[in-house]
Amino acid sequence: MKKAELEHLIQTLKTRFEQNPSRHPDIPWSTVQTRLEANPNALASLQAMEATGGEPDVIGLDPKSGAVTFCDCAKESPTGRRSLCYDRAALDARKKNKPKGSAVEMAEEMGVALLTEEQYRALQTLGEFDAKTSSWLATPPALRAFDGAIFGDYRYGRVFIYHNGVQSYYAARGFRGLLCI
Repeated sequence: MKKAELEHLIQTLKTRFEQNPSRHPDIPWSTVQTRLEANPNALASLQAMEATGGEPDVIGLDPKSGAVTFCDCAKESPTGRRSLCYDRAALDARKKNKPKGSAVEMAEEMGVALLTEEQYRALQTLGEFDAKTSSWLATPPALRAFDGAIFGDYRYGRVFIYHNGVQSYYAARGFRGLLCI
């Protein structure tokens, strides 16, 4: 990443941080900036989150390790990460009308993790996300063994977690990334 791009990304993150203090009460920007400066690889992941429409923001700080947690906070599932099946095995198993990729692989390429069900529910306490879209979630291996995966959305004032076949994909379903630095 060029210096100007890096500065622009950090300014974008700082502005979003300042505009949404309820997502990260009691976390000063200086703590975040120190972690960013010490972890240059994380900036590439944050840039990928930003470039695909995720609008990453700080949602937590681990008091023991000092790790700062970023999550996609776009109102809807990031536009650059939709129409994906769940993982590579699902993509390979699809015979016709294959999607452009899989959520698990794209997350790995970006250096982020899919949210777990618990993390997704916690994110929903910070705002209303996925009111018109849905997001694939990290799926427990026992469910994945049955060719299923879970996803979540927010409807009727509450969070819903559903299941679907791993090969399915929809224009309104993507995934949200989580990055701890």
